[in-house]
Amino acid sequence: MKAEIITIGDEILIGQIIDTNSAWIAKQFNRAGIEIYQVTSVHDDPLHITEALKKAEEKVDLVIITGGLGPTKDDITKNTLCKYFGTKLVFHEPTFEKIKKRFANRNISMNKLNRDQALLPESCTILPNSAGTAPGMWFEKGGTIIVSVPGVPFEMKQLVTNEILPRLRGNGKLKAIYHKTVLTQGLPESMLAEKLAEWEDNLPGYIKLAYLPNPMAVRLRLSAIGDDEKMLRESVEEKIKELQQLIPENIYGYDDDQLAGVIGKLLIKKNASLAIAESCTGGYISHLITSIPGCSAYYKGSVTAYSNEVKENILGVSPNTLEKYGAVSKQVAIEMALGVKKALNTDYAVATTGIAGPGGGTEEKPVGTVWIAVASPTKTAAEKYVFGGNRERNIIRSAQTALQLLRKLVLKE
Repeated sequence: MKAEIITIGDEILIGQIIDTNSAWIAKQFNRAGIEIYQVTSVHDDPLHITEALKKAEEKVDLVIITGGLGPTKDDITKNTLCKYFGTKLVFHEPTFEKIKKRFANRNISMNKLNRDQALLPESCTILPNSAGTAPGMWFEKGGTIIVSVPGVPFEMKQLVTNEILPRLRGNGKLKAIYHKTVLTQGLPESMLAEKLAEWEDNLPGYIKLAYLPNPMAVRLRLSAIGDDEKMLRESVEEKIKELQQLIPENIYGYDDDQLAGVIGKLLIKKNASLAIAESCTGGYISHLITSIPGCSAYYKGSVTAYSNEVKENILGVSPNTLEKYGAVSKQVAIEMALGVKKALNTDYAVATTGIAGPGGGTEEKPVGTVWIAVASPTKTAAEKYVFGGNRERNIIRSAQTALQLLRKLVLKE
């Protein structure tokens, strides 16, 4: 089943609000085996809405419309749908009773605009809205299902979850779908694709692979669609086992895992502690670590050593090392890691020093040059990276790369 999402509202098109509804609906529909063909945003304008509906009806099996169902004059969806389906508004007593009860419970007086929300298209199936006053409306035309729901997120979610998806499952139109996302770090998208080319070519036709890169990681999403969910799941998991053999060091988790959380579990298992020393990342690694609930079990703290003075006086970096090699160097990164490990008495430590940009680079050490050091009870190592010219991306990539180096070190101990 293919679907299109149509969001109605000038506030979306002028950037006043962000359309989070479409992302949520798409996620729920994909889980249910519904392929999102297109997402369209239109003005509060009858002609624009009608044009979008006509185009969608030609291409998809399901259209879900959000927005424009409130009590005010700019909420025009109901009237537009009446005209589109050649029907009229009629008073729906059950909806009116629910509206009255809702207002009475809140000790608020009703007015004509509230009462008019019980005027609904005669030809639609009414979907009760337990979270608000505007019900959903279900139409069918020429083999296409068109459903209109409020734009208020918690009302929309209730209708999708409790009314729309159960009805779609009940009519037997949905196929099984299984998604699994493999989280990788350490190989850029192009190199990863080259390394996995043969494996990708041998995927069965019902499994699709998508590369989803961002500064934190490259996600590999496998999506399988068919009639037998158990078979799809087993097939995808088998392919992931093959993937684990191809890039074992690069895979750090699956689906919603976070690298900082994966490291936290490893440290808890070892009953080990961690400290961080940051220069160019400015505390971002510490932010990632502390975003994980329960991190106090292993994380002791950090030092943001931006100046050489702090590197020397707090972390114990030798002035001679700074003078001979410069702050952005392997030697300084290692001394920072060992210094914070000693100062905070931890088992493991991570340190970063580099040139985040946009200025400060030289021919020898261009913007984006970063040294990352990791230290364990028995080992110390450092790696050099040159990420690029964007400051924000450099900070994010440095932090994620540092965590990946730490993960590998912890696993080898």
